[in-house]
Amino acid sequence: MALSPDYRTYTGATRAAETAAVLDAGLRAYMLRVYNWMASGLVLTGIVAYGIASTGLFDLFYPLVMTPRGPAHVPGALAWISMFAPLAFVLVLSFGVNRLSTTAAQALYWAFCVAMGASLTNIFMIYTHDSIVRVFFISAGTFAAMSLYGYTTRADLTKMGSFLMMGLFGIIIASLVNMFLGSAGLQFAISVIGVLVFVGLTAYDTQRIKADYVQFAYAEGTEVAAKRSVYDSLQLLLNFINLFMLLLQLLGNRNSSS
Repeated sequence: MALSPDYRTYTGATRAAETAAVLDAGLRAYMLRVYNWMASGLVLTGIVAYGIASTGLFDLFYPLVMTPRGPAHVPGALAWISMFAPLAFVLVLSFGVNRLSTTAAQALYWAFCVAMGASLTNIFMIYTHDSIVRVFFISAGTFAAMSLYGYTTRADLTKMGSFLMMGLFGIIIASLVNMFLGSAGLQFAISVIGVLVFVGLTAYDTQRIKADYVQFAYAEGTEVAAKRSVYDSLQLLLNFINLFMLLLQLLGNRNSSS
């Protein structure tokens, strides 16, 4: 007697393959959306920073005053506001992303990028333009390599996440302490350790975004995916900016007047 094909097995295998293919295509599209949001935010941040630094707006943020060493630009009220404003936007997006509408989440993201750009204006006063461009491309290459590793690796980076967060809190505490100590050696150590931490966080967050896509975006629909993509791009953008600033402290050439 001839054996008939098991259509139930075939159908189940086909269905599983189709589901995996849909999930994989959705993940690639989602990651592309995240990277597009991040790249757009980075461009806006850079435009705002350079725009303020190269126009009369700079004097509103860093007015020229007389000091014991002569006239110098010092942080004004707007500069201090711009330094702390990005943190406020990050907290609102982090804790309210599930309650915010997609439009509100996107608006807060753009507002964060503008505030972050304003807070980075002083780098053009401290470092030469050539070194800023050079370190930016070094940071971009490092970020791209580590994000690609986080996306493709089969190693589980979950355990590394808690260790990296401990390192991040350590950097924050050490930076606050060094504001009063003013130690060049401690600042160098903070910069070196900080680079390692944010390199690791880039890979970890990329892998986390992949895992979260299945749990939140793919499972719960396009509306959740739209909001989560903004939040995830914010995480990667923060990693890049911090990596760039720490590498700038290590590799940047300072202006002769700074």
